[in-house]
Amino acid sequence: MDSKVAEQIIGVLEGEYPDAKCGLNFSTPFELLTATVLSAQCTDKRVNEVTRELFKVASAPSDFAGMDYAELEKRIFSCGFYRNKARSIIDASRVLLAEYGGRVPDDFDALLKLPGVGRKTANVVMANAFNGNNIAVDTHVFRTARRLGLAGAATPEKVEYELCAVIPEGKRALAHHLLIRHGRVRCKSRRPLCGGCPLAGYCLYTKEISEKETPL
Repeated sequence: MDSKVAEQIIGVLEGEYPDAKCGLNFSTPFELLTATVLSAQCTDKRVNEVTRELFKVASAPSDFAGMDYAELEKRIFSCGFYRNKARSIIDASRVLLAEYGGRVPDDFDALLKLPGVGRKTANVVMANAFNGNNIAVDTHVFRTARRLGLAGAATPEKVEYELCAVIPEGKRALAHHLLIRHGRVRCKSRRPLCGGCPLAGYCLYTKEISEKETPL
C-alpha cells in the first residue's frame, strides 16, 4: 500500500477514536511487562481486574523473583494459561534482577531475551513504557490491517514489517491502539459491522463481500 493512503486511513481512525490508548493499566515499565504477558489470549479488562489486586501484593521484580510458582498461578488463574504465564513472570523477574539491576531494559532486543517475551510484548513495552516508535501486532491488528490492505502477509511478524514500511514512525504506536479499537468496535472477527464504516472505501474485505453479493 502507498504510504499516503496508509496515512489517510490512520487519520480517519484518529477521528473515529480520539481517545485510543493502551488498554492495560500500569504505573511502571515492569507492571506493563507483567500485564502484557498476562494479556496473551485474555482480555484487557480481565487482566486489569487481576493486576489491580496482584500489584497490591507484588509490583516489582524483587517481589516476584522469590515467589513460588504455585502462589502466582493462583493469583493469575483467571487470565488463562496461568502456569506458563506465572513461570514467564517469575523467571523474567529473576533475569531482570540478575542482569539489569531490577530495571526493565529500554531496548527491544534485550526485551526479547527475557523469558516469555515475544515481539508483541516487546513492542508493547517499547511503545507504551518508553515512547518508542514500535507497532505491536496482536490478533486485532493482524486482522484489521489485512482487511484494510495496510498489510497482506500471513504472519504477525511480517505484518509488523509491512506496517512499519507504510506508517510514519511517529504514528506507529498510536496506529496499534487505533487498529485494536477498530477491530474491537467495528471490524470484528465474526460479523464485522461494515455498514456505515468510515473506511469502507479503503477496505478490501468490504470490496470482496460487495463483489460476491453483486449479481452477474
